[in-house]
Amino acid sequence: MSGDGRRHGHWVRSAPPRAGAGYNRSVGDIALVLVVITALAFDFTNGFHDTANAMAASIATKALRPKAAVALAAVLNLAGAFLSLSVAATIASGLVNTHLITLPVVFAGLAGGISWNLATWYLGIPSSSSHALIGGVIGSTLAAAGTDAVKWHGLVQKVVIPAVLSPVIAVLIAAVGTFLIFRISRGVRRETRDRGLRLGQVGAASMMSLAHGTNDAQKTMGIITLALITNGSLATGSKAPTWVIVACAVALSLGTYCGGWRIIRTLGKGLVTIEPPQGLAADSSSAATILLSSHFGYSLSTTHVASGSILGSGLGSRDGRVRWGVARRMVTAWLLTLPAAGLVGAGGYGVVHGIGGTAGVAVGFAVLVVGAGVLFTLSRRSPVGHHDLHEDPVDPAADAATATSPTAETQVAA
Repeated sequence: MSGDGRRHGHWVRSAPPRAGAGYNRSVGDIALVLVVITALAFDFTNGFHDTANAMAASIATKALRPKAAVALAAVLNLAGAFLSLSVAATIASGLVNTHLITLPVVFAGLAGGISWNLATWYLGIPSSSSHALIGGVIGSTLAAAGTDAVKWHGLVQKVVIPAVLSPVIAVLIAAVGTFLIFRISRGVRRETRDRGLRLGQVGAASMMSLAHGTNDAQKTMGIITLALITNGSLATGSKAPTWVIVACAVALSLGTYCGGWRIIRTLGKGLVTIEPPQGLAADSSSAATILLSSHFGYSLSTTHVASGSILGSGLGSRDGRVRWGVARRMVTAWLLTLPAAGLVGAGGYGVVHGIGGTAGVAVGFAVLVVGAGVLFTLSRRSPVGHHDLHEDPVDPAADAATATSPTAETQVAA
């Protein structure tokens, strides 16, 4: 089929033209370069957006100093990116029909993911970078090629079901783990207990960082691989090339080292008051859940798992101090992530496609850079750094409505 056509009642687009069949290789390569840069930029935002997943609990309990925590996470994210390619394969060919995808589609999907990441980072709300990326790509794909281009079974099996089950599993494991740790250590002096648990928490947080690198870096590897397949640079079904693996690992690691202090503060101080027993249980629960999902190729949200683990650690503690207002806001963001990023991806594709070709991708790239710059400038009006992490970001008026304990601190202001 050439051009647009009907298939099973839906409008679909033909495969992008290949080299040697009227395909302008220089134009295609320029667009490809912009897409790869955008993908690595997403990986960078993923790093600083999701640093909190691995290190918020360790910083909150003072098991690690903030700068040391993000440096450790960066190194282990880098190492973890080389451990598996199962998730990358899911992203590259398990969610959309690659022969119906073009470079503008991939770019628009990335734009949707980056936009949602930056918006939630600015607000200090833990949300899923993975679902932002997937939502953006699905949205742009639907706008470009219709429902036939999406592998709905793969989306449900590899994304939706894990998104629902993973935080529930993490809550249960962390709650039980927290209860057992308090129970086993009840005869030990608190100072001695906390000192030993902080050492254990460093190991658990390290495993969490390794798991984060294993799962999250692969998502961008899959997107770049999809772009290379779309451009005709790789055959359909190909695995990520070595240079893609290295580039994505480095981008994620650099983003992690920058530290997403706003989200670290929310998870470390805004959701639950974390003590060493809770920190150890939360980090251990998160690491086990994410490493297991990476083995089976599930595109898991590390944010859902880490937030669920921290919430579970609050439920499993003796006083159960959970800020339900913060929890509700996080769950709302989780529910909105896929559709919101999808709408941005679809709108981005409309703009890029309306302009056409490489020029459309270039204009979209410029708009994305300007938008990111504006948001960063706005964030400087109320900066949050590593020195702010042990200060409670409170809203005194909301205390009674959001705390489950009369001694609990209040929710994080949006």
